[in-house]
This record gives sequence, C-alpha cells and structure tokens, in this order.
Amino acid sequence: MLVIARPGTHEIEIQRSRFLCHLARVEDVDAATAFIATVRTEHWAASHNCSAFRLAGIQRSSDDGEPAGTAGVPMLEVLLRRGLTDTVAVVTRWFGGTKLGAGGLVRAYGRAVSEAVDAVGTLRRVRHETFTFATAHTDAGRLQNALHTAGFPIADIAYGRDAVFTVHVTDPDGFRRWLAGQTGGSVEAVAGDPVDLDVP
Repeated sequence: MLVIARPGTHEIEIQRSRFLCHLARVEDVDAATAFIATVRTEHWAASHNCSAFRLAGIQRSSDDGEPAGTAGVPMLEVLLRRGLTDTVAVVTRWFGGTKLGAGGLVRAYGRAVSEAVDAVGTLRRVRHETFTFATAHTDAGRLQNALHTAGFPIADIAYGRDAVFTVHVTDPDGFRRWLAGQTGGSVEAVAGDPVDLDVP
C-alpha cells in the first residue's frame, strides 16, 4: 500500500472552471470527515466541494451536488488505482460558466486528484518487525553506528543499567545473523509487535 508523502493542494483550470484539490493523510473516518468539513467551511462560496477518502477496509465519496457519479467516484478511483490508503481528497470547484458534461466532469475531477498526488508524492507502507536488545554502555556507540551503516532504523535507545535498543527491520532472520556477527553471539534480540512504517 501507498500513502501520500505530505498534505498539499493543487489547482487546475478547465474552460474557466477552477478545480482545487486538497489532499491529507487521515487515520480514521472521523479525521476524514473533519478534514472535509474544514475545506467546505473554508470554501463555502465555491460551487462544489466534492470528496473521496480511503482507509483500511473503508472507502467513501460524495458528488456534493454534481451529477451522480461524475465527481466523487472518479476521485475515489484515482485513490484506488494509485493504491493509496489513509488518504482523503477534496476537490473544490468554482464554476466558470461553461458546462463540461458528464464525461468532462469525470475527467476533470479525476485529473485534479491525480495531478495533486503527483505533486505531493507517495511513500510505501511496509510492515516491519520490532526487536529490542540490551548491550553494555561501552558497546552502545559502536552498535549505534553499525546499525546506521547497515540500514536498520533505530526507533529508540533507552539508557539504564544497560543501553536498550529498539529497532525496526524487514528481514528478521538477516537482522539476527547481523547482530550475532556484531556481538559474537552474546546479545539476543527479543521480538515485539510489528509496525507499519512509511518509506520512500
């Protein structure tokens, strides 16, 4: 799955009608509906504020007064086609005086979202396994540098009696072998709960 890299806006103009797409990352339905409401409040004088969002197992769209199926549906189709999740799109339209027809509206709303996604970029959402391990303070600096060099993301280092590292990895067996090689097999990594991280 993919997510947008950052929130953002992108505007296009078609036959004097303006289409301003707002994109945001959201974690649940409440956040999506709140974002839609905020955009509608901000652009209350616009002709339409059409919307679509996709979460894990949930997807919804609204034509907001445009002919049925000409706005929200093509917007949602872009999110689906791009493989995006946890994403909400709102396209604000200011009518320019020329009717675009059903096909023209479908293309315009879809294009507005597609170009907005291109503008903000995307990240891959990848499942990572979580491991923790403890080491003596005298070895912590060396292991921290080695983890960075090897490309293992460090989520946390807690300093107490020992230095306790929490790392996220996509290759658990490879990580265990690497850690054994770095510590002569003297340090054991304990598996925790997996997490989904967004990576380029």
